[in-house]
This record gives sequence, C-alpha cells and structure tokens, in this order.
Amino acid sequence: MPELVNPTRTHGLVDILDRVLDKGLVIAGDIKINLANVELLTIQVRLLVCSIDKAEQIGLNWWRYDPRLTMNNAALPTVEMESRLARIEEQLTRLANATPAAVAPPKSSRK
Repeated sequence: MPELVNPTRTHGLVDILDRVLDKGLVIAGDIKINLANVELLTIQVRLLVCSIDKAEQIGLNWWRYDPRLTMNNAALPTVEMESRLARIEEQLTRLANATPAAVAPPKSSRK
C-alpha cells in the first residue's frame, strides 16, 4: 500500500511533458450525430501537441504568418492606404459641410 502513496516511478510529469513535446502527440477523432440516417452534425477534432521546433520540422509554422499573432510590415498601413484614407476623410468633410440641396438627389420630373 505504501507504493500507492509514494510511487517509485522515475518519470515525473516534467519528463513525460518533455517527451511529448519532443516527439509530438496527435489526437484525432470525429463526432457524428445522425437522426433517421440523416447526418445532422459532424465535428472533426484534430489536436497536435508538440514543441515549436518539432512543429517547424514537420512543416507547421502558420503562426509566423498570421497577422493577428505577428507584427510584420505587411500588417502595417502602407503609404497608399494612408493616402486613400486621407481622400476619403476629405470627401466626408466636403459632404458634411455641403448644403442639403446640393447633396440631395435630383427629383424626378415625372408626375
């Protein structure tokens, strides 16, 4: 009974986690819900647990190019975008300052 309280295993949680991150762990599964042979819902679960080095080794490096996770030059506003924004703001200012008769569409002459 004492070995249940103090197990004499040499592998601790850190060793197991190190091994999983070094080698990788893949969990895959599908959940399908059918009613009268009609598929109502399908959920596909794919989970890969590994280190960043291992992920890059096998060709997974999507986080390098995700604009929400990186701050690269492509995500920053360019000079062209800034000039377009300035033109749009200028047009909005002109429209806001214009008289209602100048902005209103012409009335149809048909009666």
